[in-house]
Amino acid sequence: MSADPLLLEIDGHVATLTINRPDARNALGEPEDGPAFAAAAEQINANIDIRAVILTGAGKAFSAGGNIKAMNQKAGSFGGPGVDIARGYYTGIHRIVKSLWSLEVPMIAAVNGPAIGLGNDVACLADTRIASDKAIFGATFLKIGLVPGDGGSWLLPRVIGTARAAELFFTGDVIDAETACQWGLVSRVVPHDTLMAEARALADKMAGQPPHVLRMTKRLMRQGMTTTFDQIMDMSANMQALAHHTEDHAEAVSAFIEKRTPTYKGR
Repeated sequence: MSADPLLLEIDGHVATLTINRPDARNALGEPEDGPAFAAAAEQINANIDIRAVILTGAGKAFSAGGNIKAMNQKAGSFGGPGVDIARGYYTGIHRIVKSLWSLEVPMIAAVNGPAIGLGNDVACLADTRIASDKAIFGATFLKIGLVPGDGGSWLLPRVIGTARAAELFFTGDVIDAETACQWGLVSRVVPHDTLMAEARALADKMAGQPPHVLRMTKRLMRQGMTTTFDQIMDMSANMQALAHHTEDHAEAVSAFIEKRTPTYKGR
């Protein structure tokens, strides 16, 4: 296994996270994975200059999910008594999921190959997904005698609807990129060789927005998944009041009136 399970590269206002176990099809669940994802998320959230994230996989896969060999050997996070395995999920796989979910800036999943099981659910943590024409997707937990233990039963229905999520969970079927696009799992399918360029172009568009309201809008969307309409209305009013007092709002209005490109400073 790689000493660096997750690579973080910052280029301008865009951070790229690369799951970095190409020889193992970017399997996740090793003890070092949770801390690596948590550290990356903390670094991104603390840097107001980062306005968008691209998540992808090294090599030919996005992520094939949990390490089947480790499961077979009852090793690492998948070994020991049930209480130890549960704790391993809390501190390992769940920490990966919660770290990505906690990102305050928009995240684009650039799905470069198979996104299976945990890998599929990691992709679902993104705000939007672009797929290579070589990508495939599956929620195949039942085929290996497991439940979706990483939050997928909450995530996937919210992305593609309950009926289609049920079809994927209960059959273990794997779908191609075009089907994933038809089902709303990804927003577009692009030629494999242009995937990262397409993801970067989209990230740059997002990164061109005022950074504080960009983060606030993501928070409103996330809160809207679980709170009431009235609660969102209250949050919206309060965040809008803050937005009206930012320098970036004044710059945006001036630029609109003067018909020029605004320059945002995160103030």
